[in-house]
Amino acid sequence: MFDNGNHVVLRRDDVCVVLKTPDGEMPQVEYWGRDFGMPDAEDVLAMLDVMTLKVTPPDEKPDAALRPSLLPQGAEAFAGRPGLEAYRGEAPVFVRWTSVTTTAGAHDGAPVDAVDVLDVHAEDGVNDVALDMRLELAEGGLLLAKATVRNAGDGAEPLVVNWLDLTMPIPRRADHLTQFTGRWPLEKQPATTALPIGSVTRDCRHGKTSHESPWMFIASDGAPKFSAGEVWTCHLAWSGNQTYRIDNLPQHEALLGAGELLGPGEMRLGAGAAYTTPQVCFSYSDSGLDGAASRFHRWLRAMPQHVRGDRPVTLNTWEAVYFDHDEATLIRLADLAAKVGVERFVLDDGWFHLRRDDTKGLGDWVVDPAVWPNGLDALARHVHGLGMQFGLWFEPEMINLDSDCAREHPDWILAAPEAVPCRADVSYRTQYVLDLANPDAYRHVHDQMADLIRGLGIDYIKWDHNRDVTEPVHAGHYGLHAQTEACYRLFDELKREFPGLEIESCASGGGRTDAGMLQHADRIWASDSNDPRDRVDIQRYTELIVPPEMIGAHVGPSPAHSTWRATDLSYRAAMSLEGCSGFEWNILECTPEELKQITGFVALVKELRGVLHSGSVHHADFHDPALRARGVVSDDGSRAIWVVATVTNLRDVVTERLRLDGVRDDRVYRVHMRGEIGESRWGWNTPEWMRDARGEDGFAVSGALLKNVGLQIPPLWPMQAIVLDIREVR
Repeated sequence: MFDNGNHVVLRRDDVCVVLKTPDGEMPQVEYWGRDFGMPDAEDVLAMLDVMTLKVTPPDEKPDAALRPSLLPQGAEAFAGRPGLEAYRGEAPVFVRWTSVTTTAGAHDGAPVDAVDVLDVHAEDGVNDVALDMRLELAEGGLLLAKATVRNAGDGAEPLVVNWLDLTMPIPRRADHLTQFTGRWPLEKQPATTALPIGSVTRDCRHGKTSHESPWMFIASDGAPKFSAGEVWTCHLAWSGNQTYRIDNLPQHEALLGAGELLGPGEMRLGAGAAYTTPQVCFSYSDSGLDGAASRFHRWLRAMPQHVRGDRPVTLNTWEAVYFDHDEATLIRLADLAAKVGVERFVLDDGWFHLRRDDTKGLGDWVVDPAVWPNGLDALARHVHGLGMQFGLWFEPEMINLDSDCAREHPDWILAAPEAVPCRADVSYRTQYVLDLANPDAYRHVHDQMADLIRGLGIDYIKWDHNRDVTEPVHAGHYGLHAQTEACYRLFDELKREFPGLEIESCASGGGRTDAGMLQHADRIWASDSNDPRDRVDIQRYTELIVPPEMIGAHVGPSPAHSTWRATDLSYRAAMSLEGCSGFEWNILECTPEELKQITGFVALVKELRGVLHSGSVHHADFHDPALRARGVVSDDGSRAIWVVATVTNLRDVVTERLRLDGVRDDRVYRVHMRGEIGESRWGWNTPEWMRDARGEDGFAVSGALLKNVGLQIPPLWPMQAIVLDIREVR
């Protein structure tokens, strides 16, 4: 344990954070990065302090003039965006802490001498503002920050909080910034540029994480790589509006941070009231993007509610039947799904009151007798009788104007009346948002969902969210903080009420895949695109936060419904292996050969998912833009599954080598090429190792050669993939 009164050192899972804790001042981060070890901590800290630039003369202004505090403010001579902005009445509140106390501690179950938590309590006795902040190194070395600001006054004038951001410093050698954008159905598109100059923010005002969310800010020394190099990442664990920020000013250390984007006047705190920020997650890695992602994966996997055990192979009916629901057809589809090995059958949109298209019925979560005269009971019983789980689609946060719910309770619509367009087709998909912060609306949705879960024995919910919320909202909350918290609460309440129930978060695909939602949902839908060419990149960047066992990745038909691009079934199956596999396809239309291939693929998924859904994820860095390779390695290094693919024509005749990160140098492995996804067609100059790898005994080779030299990649055709199964033999 180390806390000498002037410094606190947090250490966990090879990450170290050194904080200077001057008396009466907000702590400052002196170091955040790899744990360099401190056998003589007192001497190391003293030397670190001497090595750090300070203002001269030292009494002229605080060190925060160069090294910003955990909550930088103008009163500390910080010239960037303040960490907290608030006002009372018409007067801005310029926070200056009159007292600050810090307490170092450790997580439950930590070794006796461990320190990985710092709590800060600060008060501004002049402006009657109090602040509590926690900095925690969580499982995997992920750094979590959270803060609560409280109106400590007893007057009638509320404290209005404009924003409360949390930041961490990054070194000057971090000279690139990677962030994300996207659209439906092409999420998680990275953009890397030079680190911006000045105080720069990027807001997302979609009312949910959204397809074009910044999602992460990644600072790096040079352009980031997956397998090497230093990166410092920031992610807001929140499913509502967001702000990401960079403060890159000549007179201060650069800052990376984020916070909730609050609406005008949304957070009005009366006497004693408080606002707590979402978690802000910071991940440092000196082994590239994969190292940063590993910290998120380990943190999420350590949570008690995280999904465990074999992830079921799922068939979802949307691209099979869309709104054309027919009980006999769906029973036949369920029969065939069970025959090929599917373990979960999910009935998508179209089953409830008036729902013949996307213009009616949202908010009325009762079975439509016109389409289902016998109810859903027979289908649910049949699916369960086949040994499969039964799932059902809902969009609980949404409402159509053409619904009984809207006609009876127009005040439940989350929008000021003047903001609701007079023409229904003006609103996206002709739908609006239901005010879940209204207790009556919340109870209506909960009760209708609970009745169906109980009556049908629903095992799984696909929870969709197909609309942005950009218009003003009503009821005095002027923003979406309460709506987002109500959504989380409904997830949690249903799962408590029905143990074993799993819920997938979908938002027109990957529009809500943040770490806030991941603490409530069991799975996310990465994209409405099942085109494997797009999916291979969507999934590899989604994996920067989301572990693969939480990413739905289904095989769809060819051509893909989202792009009309045709691809081979083997390619689609290989991309599905990179997540939680399943089908978004009317397999009743498949040929006998396709059904044979699908059956073999499902068997392969069941064989490999123990590794695929628990191991460490690795991505190869290639110079050829046509190549992709992604592997999962078991924790003990005894087995690895790699998918190697192309997305277009290879640039060179002599292909690059695939070096397999994660295997052990001192072990011998056998490389097997799995044919269950379908036999591939080959071009010229096939490497000799492939001949053995396609045989029963595989290709024997040392881990040192696999890791440091690598396998020559075969000359794959455009949009072709192979699956390599690497097993330790001694």
